[in-house]
Amino acid sequence: MRVLVVEDELYLAEAIRDGLRLEAIAADLAGDGDRALELLAINSYDALVLDRDIPGVHGDEVARRVSAEPGGPRILMLTAADRLDDKVSGFELGADDYLTKPFAFRELVLRLRALARRPAEAAPLVLERAGVSLDPFRREVFRAGRHVALTRKQFAVLQVLLEAGGGVVSAETLLERAWDENADPFTNAVRITISSLRRRLGEPWVIETVAGVGYRVADEADARAGTDAAGAGPDSASDPGPAPEPAP
Repeated sequence: MRVLVVEDELYLAEAIRDGLRLEAIAADLAGDGDRALELLAINSYDALVLDRDIPGVHGDEVARRVSAEPGGPRILMLTAADRLDDKVSGFELGADDYLTKPFAFRELVLRLRALARRPAEAAPLVLERAGVSLDPFRREVFRAGRHVALTRKQFAVLQVLLEAGGGVVSAETLLERAWDENADPFTNAVRITISSLRRRLGEPWVIETVAGVGYRVADEADARAGTDAAGAGPDSASDPGPAPEPAP
């Protein structure tokens, strides 16, 4: 899950970003409306945490523009404006949820998780495929009833793959959805994370490499057979991840 946090109080914005990262949610920051619109134009976000009273383009105008575009991120307004009229106007501008300051961080996380489950076609509460189940709310992963401990990044990558429902996800998409805007496009982090995730989930490998295209979670038959679309294991040379980082 990837979120854009639009907040002009830097200490609060950084605290939210750091807290979301601990919840395996990638977060980018924008301190004003102009920067927010710029990032929204070039990146794909699942949710927008939006303060209304921000410099530049007002938060209300940002909400209006985002809600007018089909397929845009869900909007969670996070603001000190707590009157009923403020909330009503926020929802009229296109907000999907409204949380007032001060707030409990855990509530913010739960609301974001709930918004992520409400795309055009509602996603299931627990993601399951090939004997692997992932619960975004509890941050738990099981394979064939066995609990699997994952790092935050492994969890985020697996969630993106399971949300694809067996479809192929490119390394570039994984980098965009599970990392933030500071990720180096030439990094081999995706390949390394996929390899370590396969090992954590155990054999037979359930994450297939589709040579030159990306990755997918196998169906039940392929998972039981331990097959791979590229015929490769977790350290395959055919892995389509980004090129290694250049030498310093």
